[in-house]
Amino acid sequence: MTFQAPKGVSEYTPPRSAAFRRAIDTFAATVTRAGYGYLELPVFEDTQLYARGVGESTDVVTKEMYTFQDRGGRSVTLRPEFTAGVLRAVLEHGLHNGQLPAKVWAVGPAFRYERPQAGRYRQFYQVDLEAIGSDDPLVDAETIAIAWDWYQQLGLQRLTLLLNTLGCAECRPIYRAALQDFLRALDLDEATRARVEINPLRVLDDKRPEVKAQLEGAPLVTDHLCAACKAHHDQVRTALADLSIPWTDNPRLVRGLDYYTRTTFEFDHPLLGAQSAVGGGGRYDGLSESIGGPPLPGIGFGLGLDRTVLAMEAEQVATAAVSTVDVYAVPLGEEARRRAFALLTELRRAGLAADMAYGARGLKGSMKAASKSGARYALILGERDLEAGAVQLKDLETAEQTEVSLASIVDTLKGKLL
Repeated sequence: MTFQAPKGVSEYTPPRSAAFRRAIDTFAATVTRAGYGYLELPVFEDTQLYARGVGESTDVVTKEMYTFQDRGGRSVTLRPEFTAGVLRAVLEHGLHNGQLPAKVWAVGPAFRYERPQAGRYRQFYQVDLEAIGSDDPLVDAETIAIAWDWYQQLGLQRLTLLLNTLGCAECRPIYRAALQDFLRALDLDEATRARVEINPLRVLDDKRPEVKAQLEGAPLVTDHLCAACKAHHDQVRTALADLSIPWTDNPRLVRGLDYYTRTTFEFDHPLLGAQSAVGGGGRYDGLSESIGGPPLPGIGFGLGLDRTVLAMEAEQVATAAVSTVDVYAVPLGEEARRRAFALLTELRRAGLAADMAYGARGLKGSMKAASKSGARYALILGERDLEAGAVQLKDLETAEQTEVSLASIVDTLKGKLL
């Protein structure tokens, strides 16, 4: 084999891909129940959308984006995150002119040029949810609750929800000035000093131990909130408490993108090592204006599917996602193969998951394949059975075998399995 997947790309093959697919399907069902509609978006956008939306001082924009010129000479970028593209679509298609908040979700790959390691890929997958057009703190709580419930439905019990607020345009400048005064006195490299002047909150997100050690005494944003931001944060916390969703206050949580305001949150998993964050999000009330839209508050999240699958595997709940068939047909003889193949389609059209032993396998090999398939029932069909208009129905859990007429086998299995 000459070719391999590009470095840093996450791929999913059976049976592991079943956990990946189950995570998406469970998310789709969860958000649909909350009134969120699906968006299908392009994987590349005008580069300036991300530069202006995500923030020109972020590592995402300065170091990690896959940017290139297309054949028309336009600068385009593979999406490094979803929110800017989602908001662009909402504005372009006028969804903000209808009922608010406009509630939408999306799923797919995103791209960042990073050093590949466990849980960090250059092509990674996310589920994304956005509620655009409302500054109600209950909408903040709703988005967090949807993410929390999704993780719970997947069987994850070791998650920690970290919660913070980043203030607003009124109180953030006061905090920014206090933070800059503190950071200017530290022993920082030239690039980090430049970041202090452009966006000092980015320094709080620095993962280097030598920088983190100096940040212990940094001023906290929660000590500089205006009355409106404090009230908003208190209402979010009260709503989460009403829903029995536990959280840990983390006044140093800033996330990695410039557009966040007020509510900010992250989900961490202790079994994932250095890359412990499985997802997060927050409010972005000024993002619409930064990309040329009207004033439009919003909140949302991006949850990593790759790290979610790793967490499911770490908690040993991924095996529950392995796909199985309900019925496995075992034909013996050429005429039986033809009849079994037709029966297979009948079963699938009736809503049952069905497969069969292909090729010229004997009874022993076919039954072994039936057991490996995870099916509850095997249908054994031989020449004598055909002459009698019957099929042998074997329960693969109890080993009990009964004869059922071919004419009624579909209804019989529907009664047992549906």
